[in-house]
Amino acid sequence: MDESGGTAVHRIEFGMEWAPGHVACYLLEGPEPVLFDAGVPGSDAADHLRTGVSEAGYALADIEHLVVTHPHVDHVGQVPTVVEAANPTVYAPAGVRERFAGDADALAERVRANARAGGLSGDQLERAVADAVESLKRDRELLAPDRVDEWVEPGPLEVGPTRVEAIHTPGHQADHLAYLLGADGRRLVSGDTLLEPFRAVMLHDGLDDGHREAFDAFFAGLDRLAAHDPERVYPGHGPVHERFHDLLERDRQSLERRLDEVERLVQAGHETVPAVAAELAGERPARYMLAEAMSALAHLRETGRIDVTTVEGVCRHR
Repeated sequence: MDESGGTAVHRIEFGMEWAPGHVACYLLEGPEPVLFDAGVPGSDAADHLRTGVSEAGYALADIEHLVVTHPHVDHVGQVPTVVEAANPTVYAPAGVRERFAGDADALAERVRANARAGGLSGDQLERAVADAVESLKRDRELLAPDRVDEWVEPGPLEVGPTRVEAIHTPGHQADHLAYLLGADGRRLVSGDTLLEPFRAVMLHDGLDDGHREAFDAFFAGLDRLAAHDPERVYPGHGPVHERFHDLLERDRQSLERRLDEVERLVQAGHETVPAVAAELAGERPARYMLAEAMSALAHLRETGRIDVTTVEGVCRHR
């Protein structure tokens, strides 16, 4: 429990298979308790959530408000559990509404075209398309659009008696919102932004058309955050910290280094998205770096730092 800055905030942490091995949601105490994000799916996680809420002095049915930072599976996994138990007011980023209304077949078509142009083929291509469709279907089942009460636009927001300011922080996910708490804005629920262990990978909207603007969007989100000065950050991964300004600068530098690295890889002869992604991934599976590689190449093309030619329908960068 953290009581800094006023109303107590309770962290509920779930184990995960991928780094850094956990994800956290946060329960804000008060006459109308607020839960920010909802952990991973599964019955064990549901029991863990109930235990965490109980240790904070509440029952799951006491949750009055559920606020989502972004619609990734490890942040919306227990939304159905909370909704069934508590019937809370549910808040989610406004951009998710249009995204979830999209047709899965149309998404598959766009991703297939972008992936083919990037140089993916065979099983790698088919898996990229399947991953995109699976993510859309899974995430909108967990965060059912017809159960969202408030589609949140950036700006001030009243969550029961709690004043919140929503800040659009895309890059990791295109619709991502971070939330400043209270009138003084000294505490920030940051989701997958400003994580202490590392800069969150650029997923944005995966291999969909938004990859072309992903780097610009990530930089713009960091600029929006820089207009504020919270004392404490409550992230989805890594510890609660007081390194807001340090991590803003670290993440800016990380993005710049990534662009420089991809430019060097192109100059060294890595011409396609999968070739660049494999180099960025190192010993990890390359599929986890495809979106960041494709986004970086698109940014470098648009800013004139690399050239591109199309050979048999595949973009080759030089």
